[in-house]
Amino acid sequence: MHLTVHAPSFDRRYPYVDGLRYTDINLMMSRPSTRVDNAVVSNHKARKVVMSSNLIPRHLQGPFIRKKKLDEHGQKLKLVRTLLIDNYDSYTYNIFQELSVINGVPPVVVRNDEWTLKDVYHYLYEENAFDNIVISPGPGSPTCSADIGVCLQLLLECWDIPILGVCLGHQALGFVHGAKVVHASEPIHGRLSEIEHNGCRLFHDIPTGQNSGFKVVRYHSLIIDDDSLPNELIPIAWTTSTDALSFLGTHKLDVIPATSVDFLPTKGQFSCYDRVGRRKVLMGIMHSSRPHYGLQFHPESVATCYGRKIFKNFREITENYWQRLKPSLANQRSFQFAAHMQMPDANKLMREGSGSMQLVNIGDDQLFKEASRSGQSVHDAENKSSFGMFDLVDLSHANIETKYLKLKWKKFDRLASEVGGARNIFYSFFGHHKAENTFWLDSSSTEKGRARFSFMGGKGGSLWKHVTFRLTDESDTTLKGGGYLTIEDAQGSTVEKFLEEGFLDFLKRELLLFRYDEEDYEGLPFDFLGGYIGYIGYNLKVECGVVSNCHKSRTPDACFFFADNFLAIDHCNGDVYIMSIHEGCTAPSCLEAMERKLLTLEASVKRDTKEQTLKPLRSVSSKAGFLCDKSREDYIKDIEKCMEYIKDGESYELCLTTQLRKKVGDIDSLGLYLHLREKNPAPYAAWLNFSSENLSICCSSPERFLRLDKNGLLEAKPIKGTIARGTTLEEDEQLKLQLQYSEKDQAENLMIVDLLRNDLGRVCEPGSVHVPHLMDVESYSTVHTMVSTIRGEKRPGITAVDCVRAAFPGGSMTGAPKLRSMELLDSIEGSSRGIYSGSIGFFSYNQTFDLNIVIRTIVIHEGEASIGAGGAIVALSNSEDEYEEMILKTRAPVKSVMEFL
Repeated sequence: MHLTVHAPSFDRRYPYVDGLRYTDINLMMSRPSTRVDNAVVSNHKARKVVMSSNLIPRHLQGPFIRKKKLDEHGQKLKLVRTLLIDNYDSYTYNIFQELSVINGVPPVVVRNDEWTLKDVYHYLYEENAFDNIVISPGPGSPTCSADIGVCLQLLLECWDIPILGVCLGHQALGFVHGAKVVHASEPIHGRLSEIEHNGCRLFHDIPTGQNSGFKVVRYHSLIIDDDSLPNELIPIAWTTSTDALSFLGTHKLDVIPATSVDFLPTKGQFSCYDRVGRRKVLMGIMHSSRPHYGLQFHPESVATCYGRKIFKNFREITENYWQRLKPSLANQRSFQFAAHMQMPDANKLMREGSGSMQLVNIGDDQLFKEASRSGQSVHDAENKSSFGMFDLVDLSHANIETKYLKLKWKKFDRLASEVGGARNIFYSFFGHHKAENTFWLDSSSTEKGRARFSFMGGKGGSLWKHVTFRLTDESDTTLKGGGYLTIEDAQGSTVEKFLEEGFLDFLKRELLLFRYDEEDYEGLPFDFLGGYIGYIGYNLKVECGVVSNCHKSRTPDACFFFADNFLAIDHCNGDVYIMSIHEGCTAPSCLEAMERKLLTLEASVKRDTKEQTLKPLRSVSSKAGFLCDKSREDYIKDIEKCMEYIKDGESYELCLTTQLRKKVGDIDSLGLYLHLREKNPAPYAAWLNFSSENLSICCSSPERFLRLDKNGLLEAKPIKGTIARGTTLEEDEQLKLQLQYSEKDQAENLMIVDLLRNDLGRVCEPGSVHVPHLMDVESYSTVHTMVSTIRGEKRPGITAVDCVRAAFPGGSMTGAPKLRSMELLDSIEGSSRGIYSGSIGFFSYNQTFDLNIVIRTIVIHEGEASIGAGGAIVALSNSEDEYEEMILKTRAPVKSVMEFL
């Protein structure tokens, strides 16, 4: 990249406010500040250093001399192009979604260590590609370079670009000008506060003070010490009191003032103490002579009132700034450069050329609108498409053959109850020979519309295959996630090959090879038409952005059947479907056989399968109970360690887990599953038996991870908050209300809802992500749970695997921010989670999928039963209570094993 950088001009003034002060970063860095020591482990620990002045090039210190001259006439921007700096946070794409709607074009997302200051200068001042900058929240502290990256340099050098910093970005704005960043009196995560502000333009038309309706969500452990604010930083917002609020009952508002004062504030305009003399918390600052703003709270949260209005106000600040100061430049800025959707690597939407990176230049306005709407990048002569980290597979290569699938199916109205129900159907079709190589996605709890369809099958026709993937030892310490894939076909032949790109890319490529006629499945009420059924293990997080795995899984990291012949049951009305797919003109061979077998079943034929399947084949004593990988004392120490990380700002929430294990020998695992589903029915239950791996999975999960239907609608249903059922109706209702109004559980749930909104926001149409159900309490046989529902409309060109990659592992099993939290948890937990915390479900050949979260699950592998359990650790957690909640979650599966033995 070739740059022409002029000598610094220290007396250059901000164009409309006199008295611009240049802050010497060397002096600023020498001031005392709070630093989070030893707060991060593993690879991150080695990267974490205190920011020093030599990280900023001397020839770039001071304001840049602009090449553009000012004009006297102009107009407001038609589109506002934002550079969104991602501090490796799990809420950045909530900001992305808001700005996409408000600005009229998606922002460009760049992680804080992707671009140097020279890169930013090039796009801001040579290409005029951006109108403003937003600095995202993130873990850690602005005092550490690995946490804040290029952001401090931007805040110092880009004095004439409107900038909004959120949370960590707010703290960076204070720190870079000399304010101290200190620990708050208590960490506040997923809780709300009422806000009073001074009426500046960022809060235009937003009410202020107690009972005004202006409540915001906070996620932070560190704050700016307002006593240390330099003269150039002005406080613009505070909490109305020191007390944080829970969400319930605070999310409705209808108060909007008629007018709003617009003036330059001064320090001391309003009191920083509440009515009883306690210190209130600084929630917003602005620079006195630069268009720079900071907000400690999260305007992008689903529970923040007036959040979108704040972003709109920032757009108007940007428009007015360019209209007033640089009207000719404003005219030039509203045209060519598309701000592409980038997830998360901006450089994948760039191309090197002539020594400098080039943003896409789109001259045609209609093409610009289409690219913005779809997220496409039109970046070269071949017009290849790119979707950030989701790259399309090129199917035009000569040695890649597509597969044309045909579907045949038949429906039997209300037959299920006449033949003994789903349990009898499965056992009659697939219960022989220990149910080897069989699957059952089992909606065994269908009340209140939680689930409707079950799918079951075994080794089928010519397209059937069993796919197993294991990460290499090397991939546990690298980002690539390569590993060994084993494929067994219907004839018993086995092929093994190394996948350098990893399993998810393999699965994506496989699904993109299929061609089909939509007419084949017209009239079917469900989405699974045939395809891959199995699980994705937790360690596949290395294919989703995590740097490494600290522990290798004992079980395969992914196992799937390709199901070409199966049955589907509609639990709503009892209909049974037999399904068969075949390739090309080959006629289905199994459909008629399945029909004959189904019609021979009668209710009177209902075998006493309990009698047959509950005969144990164990070869070890059943008297001993399960042993936990961590003792009570060690688990509580781990909880306390998590709370220290939270206090230091390294995470908002950490989902700590452990494993319980017991030797069970040659157990009848199908019988165990049938016993489990009877005692603990669940809407996303599953049975999987991979015979060649000596692996059976008995799952009674109540939680959906992610679903994509044939209309392109994505849905996640995270669970956060669990309490035991009562022994009487009165006690049960009291416990349900206790969960509903628990401040801690509300905070847990809200944090994960915002995280899932972020994950869906990476792959969904701007403005389409919404939360139709927030913190509903659902009741199961042994527990009440707090469940939320997040939905969004998938963008065109995004595949099923892209959607999974954007959100895996499920946020309810990691915490937030997700990447940092998983890194911390890897260092705390003593073993791999394996299948637990991963996902079980299907990928249909028509690009639909439905996956659960693997919880309440018994994994039987090589004669050992293991049960994973854990809970979200937050600032409000109590160590003893968290341990008891972990044990509660194991109660149903542990009891099922012990009863069965």
